[in-house]
Amino acid sequence: MLQIEDLHVNYGGIRALKGVSLRVGAKEIVSLLGSNGAGKSTTVRAISGLVTTKSGSILFDGKPINGLAPHEIQRLGLVHIPEGRKVFANLTIRENLLMGAYYTREKTQLKKLFGQVYDMFPSLVSKTQQLAGTLSGGEQQMLAIGRAIMSQPRLLMMDEPSLGLAPMIVADVFRIIEKIRNEGVTIFLIEQNANLALKIADYAFLIENGTISLKGRGSEVLKDPRVKQAYLGSVSG
Repeated sequence: MLQIEDLHVNYGGIRALKGVSLRVGAKEIVSLLGSNGAGKSTTVRAISGLVTTKSGSILFDGKPINGLAPHEIQRLGLVHIPEGRKVFANLTIRENLLMGAYYTREKTQLKKLFGQVYDMFPSLVSKTQQLAGTLSGGEQQMLAIGRAIMSQPRLLMMDEPSLGLAPMIVADVFRIIEKIRNEGVTIFLIEQNANLALKIADYAFLIENGTISLKGRGSEVLKDPRVKQAYLGSVSG
């Protein structure tokens, strides 16, 4: 569904991505793991058209999307939830959700999308007219996911959805990620929480210093001694 080949991205004189290649199959959860500065967010921002690639190819459903504007990529069904949630703080929950459904004008479809989001996040229903900036971090993450669902994604890219959240909320977020996949949406998950990400991932890639250093099924990568030592706080015995 999504295929990246030999992707290079530079920030000035800094080589942020150095030949990244990976694939995300339809209806899979694929995790991209790595430490801060490894190139995770640069990868997803390049896919979304938010940063310019130097070379390499990005294919979605077999068609190149390099050079397309972010809104054009979103209209193809490739939707990005950015790191830090980036909700519109001065808009209400309902207005934020409507921003996700910007290209949907059919009232029946809008009603259906609102129903899907509120079924998934019932705690938002009673707060629909509340300003997003007044929500807790966990509620803002729910809203960010809900706004993405309103865009009717076929592939949903989630950049650090657990960042800054309490462990109980993180567990809820990961259950929601699995639920979204079970409803037919492909998930590309960018995460530092390797333990949780690998437990739900069909396939995983480890990025270090702008290159893919390890790949495999989630369960296999979870057992890899290098991952245990660097990201799970233990070593293989």
